[in-house]
Amino acid sequence: MTRTLATSRRVLQQLSHDPRSVAMIVVLPSLLLWMFKYVFDGSPAVFNRVGPQMLGIFPFIVMFLVTSVTMVRERTSGTLERLLTTPLRRGELILGYGLAFGTAALVQSLVTSTVAIWLLDMDVNTPWAIVLFAVTDAVLGTALGLLMSAFAVTEFQAVQFMPLVVIPQLLLCGLLVPRDSMPEVLRRLSDVLPLSYAADAFTELGSTSNFTSTLSKDLVILIGCCVLALAGASLTLRRRTP
Repeated sequence: MTRTLATSRRVLQQLSHDPRSVAMIVVLPSLLLWMFKYVFDGSPAVFNRVGPQMLGIFPFIVMFLVTSVTMVRERTSGTLERLLTTPLRRGELILGYGLAFGTAALVQSLVTSTVAIWLLDMDVNTPWAIVLFAVTDAVLGTALGLLMSAFAVTEFQAVQFMPLVVIPQLLLCGLLVPRDSMPEVLRRLSDVLPLSYAADAFTELGSTSNFTSTLSKDLVILIGCCVLALAGASLTLRRRTP
């Protein structure tokens, strides 16, 4: 655990010294929400209906990009190779990165939720549940970014994984049309995509003030996907890029 925390602390120090990454993590999702709010300035009901889903989707996308690119950069620069010559195990390394980016995701989600609910007047019944799912969604983006970084040779390739991993989930999560109205093949495919459960949860949170059993199920599935993605990242981690 000491080695894991040391890794996490090192990554957080690196992030804090990179103003562009800090701005992308902390400022960008709030800026996108602000733009989304005023795109539908004449239809506040649209923002209150779709805004909670954006509160989960924007951090998911940003954390996926930042994490995957950062991990590829660490590998191509030789940092991972040097770290893995120490007693640090692969699982400890991935967990350390997960904790660091998870902390960044927590800060990001708290800032974004605060801006959305108290500055942009997003109408939600249970702010704490919105924050909880926003954090979980951002951590999911981090976990998937760590997993997919193992298959990228360059930082540009890491960015190219976004159309493969993120865009299909955006199309099938129920953001554009309800999942129940999709063709059966697409609906079944959406059932195995984690972002579908995040979108379902945000949709339900927009209409209920109780933390229902359905929300509990969605939360458990999302956490399980995070754990599986981190485990997969640990198993596929390479010392360096060929």
